[in-house]
Amino acid sequence: MKADWLHGTPYTMVQPEGIYHFNSDTELLGKFIRVKRSDNVLDVGCGSGALLLYAALQKPKSLTGIDLFDEVVAAARFNLEQNGVEAELVRTRVQDFQGRFDLIVCNPPYFETKKQELLSEDPLIRAARHSESLPMEELFASVKRLLKENGRFALVQRHQQTARMLLLAEANGMAPARMRIAYAGEEKGARSVLLEFRKGTCGFAIEKPAFLNRRETF
Repeated sequence: MKADWLHGTPYTMVQPEGIYHFNSDTELLGKFIRVKRSDNVLDVGCGSGALLLYAALQKPKSLTGIDLFDEVVAAARFNLEQNGVEAELVRTRVQDFQGRFDLIVCNPPYFETKKQELLSEDPLIRAARHSESLPMEELFASVKRLLKENGRFALVQRHQQTARMLLLAEANGMAPARMRIAYAGEEKGARSVLLEFRKGTCGFAIEKPAFLNRRETF
């Protein structure tokens, strides 16, 4: 199986058939996160391990990844081991997971599809794309429970969800610390938003935009 290079890192990844592959949003979030060496980092929905590898570049104290499926956890474990990165990997729902973390990262499922006929029959793809297993309200509530005081939460979402995320963060005791908007191109509209929240109050920085047709801006 061919290994794919994880852009902006020295790492390569094998992405098995049937497991949701990393994309531009994964790369955007991987380059957006700021990791301290004292951080215990949790990746919610770790997939094949891309965000854990991005976080590993900044040498945190520990890395933990969780996902819903044994085969996904196995793929992440293979990729991390092949790249010499240590992490704890657990098959679990974030709603049931226990621990305390300085930084939580997540590239969550985007689509809130109500019609069953539009949902993928493949459970792995369905969980990665559709939010029925991880509604945004439950994600933010779980993050609140798992974050240490002054902990940070970074995620990428469709830009249309920005107001909703800000409200959910406030309801769960978090404030926006950083935001970056990704555009399809210089003359095109917004596509994704990257946000970092922090427990408590903090300053709020809006960073330079990223353009998906110009990778050097990521």
